[in-house]
Amino acid sequence: MDKILVLDFGGQYDQLIARKVREMHVYAEIRAYESLCCADIAAEGYKGIIFTGGPDSVYKEDAPSFDRKIFSLGIPILGICYGAQLIAYLLDGKVIGAQDFHEFGRTDLSVEENVLFQDVPAQSVCWMSHSDYVAELPKGFHNIAHTDRCPHAAFADSDRKIYAVQFHPEVTHTEYGRTILQHFVIDVCQCRQDWIMDDFITASIDKYRHELKGKKVIMALSGGVDSTVAAVLLDKAIGDDLHCIFVDHGLLRKDEAALVEEVIRNRLDLNLIKVDARERFLSKLSGVVEPEQKRKIIGEEFIRVFEEEANKLGDISILAQGTIYPDVVESGKKGSALIKSHHNGGGLPERMRFEKIVEPLNDLFKDEVREVGRKLGIPAELTDRQPFPGPGLGVRVTGEITAEKLHILQEADAIFREEIQRSGNASLADQYFAVLTDLKAVGVKGDARTYGYVLALRSVTTDDFMTAEWTRLPYDLLETVSNRIINEVNEIARVVYDITSKPPGTVEWE
Repeated sequence: MDKILVLDFGGQYDQLIARKVREMHVYAEIRAYESLCCADIAAEGYKGIIFTGGPDSVYKEDAPSFDRKIFSLGIPILGICYGAQLIAYLLDGKVIGAQDFHEFGRTDLSVEENVLFQDVPAQSVCWMSHSDYVAELPKGFHNIAHTDRCPHAAFADSDRKIYAVQFHPEVTHTEYGRTILQHFVIDVCQCRQDWIMDDFITASIDKYRHELKGKKVIMALSGGVDSTVAAVLLDKAIGDDLHCIFVDHGLLRKDEAALVEEVIRNRLDLNLIKVDARERFLSKLSGVVEPEQKRKIIGEEFIRVFEEEANKLGDISILAQGTIYPDVVESGKKGSALIKSHHNGGGLPERMRFEKIVEPLNDLFKDEVREVGRKLGIPAELTDRQPFPGPGLGVRVTGEITAEKLHILQEADAIFREEIQRSGNASLADQYFAVLTDLKAVGVKGDARTYGYVLALRSVTTDDFMTAEWTRLPYDLLETVSNRIINEVNEIARVVYDITSKPPGTVEWE
């Protein structure tokens, strides 16, 4: 299988670059620049390398950098934004910054004939985000694009197959960005387009059938898309040796526990054990308000429950989880910055009895997981379910978590989801839910003053959950939802709608 290395220098769009490459049916892997050396890159057999953007200035002493020997490996390289400046800097070009120079947002781009710009008009729109710029090209490079303010918007050393673009081809705002990336991956790197889900499924089943032969495995099953797909995949590999544990931690949506149990046990015929741990989790979370501490507590308590069930089943030492690629990235693995801990990522406790963690989906994005699920024959109502975080409503109740606050949120969230479905607007959003804030506000009900919670409604539209736009739900729908919640959930005094995209926000609040 041919693969592209996305060398991460701290860019906000590195996951998007990898996703765009995978859409070409070419496997892309993100690695932090400090996590490997030239020898590692050569040994892995990458067909091409993409340097990502980043927030730093390449000429500063502590700026992210790399061994210039990478240019001697004979592997095609594409630098994007910071990556383009780094190529110029490492090869003795000149990169400068000026207080009166910057380009942010939509920018008119003029290109010259080059392999990257085949099928790209001489004039188009790109997306810029930089203050520093390449003032002088390194020896052997020639200019292939410019803007009104940026003389070297793209440059290349065609003989060595080294290319650089100051703009971001991976974002949708760059009109021909997908075309440019495809020319690099397919035409320059000569990658075979052989990253397909059928092969992934076959290879995964064969892999775990061999690795886990004769071993019993605990599957952390929440009933969500990721853990369900992982469970079915492993079930095909090891069958009855897979023991699915569904923990009702009391942080589920209204009627969720009964629904999950019915679907997993009766429709998918998986080997399921349900554990009622509601009081246990609430007790552990009592008085805790800090989001990361909540996640850590919930993650650790999950592991302790799984350990206890493993002992009952005969000292099982392998735990399987539905970890997917965004979980890995946000949990600070693979060299990325910690955004939030996932109990199936960075939120695992340091000490646990499980000797091995199996994560069959940890290289896949959400839409890839859904595709795997469909190919495995999992019903659409399961593969197309909205994501639900492992910590559940524990990260949708800000401040201290109590049984009362959970009940309030469950009722309000159910109303929101019910009205979206009823209105026929569910297709507009990829995820929607309610958040019970720790704020209170004055209201008026029945001519009397009230003082109740502020509830936030959240709805996002996204392809991969690495970036997301807030959903433009109809005003009349939001009005209906707000009226119902205020009238039917007495403890809520005010309803607000979250219009923050990701980035800068995250999908969840905590």
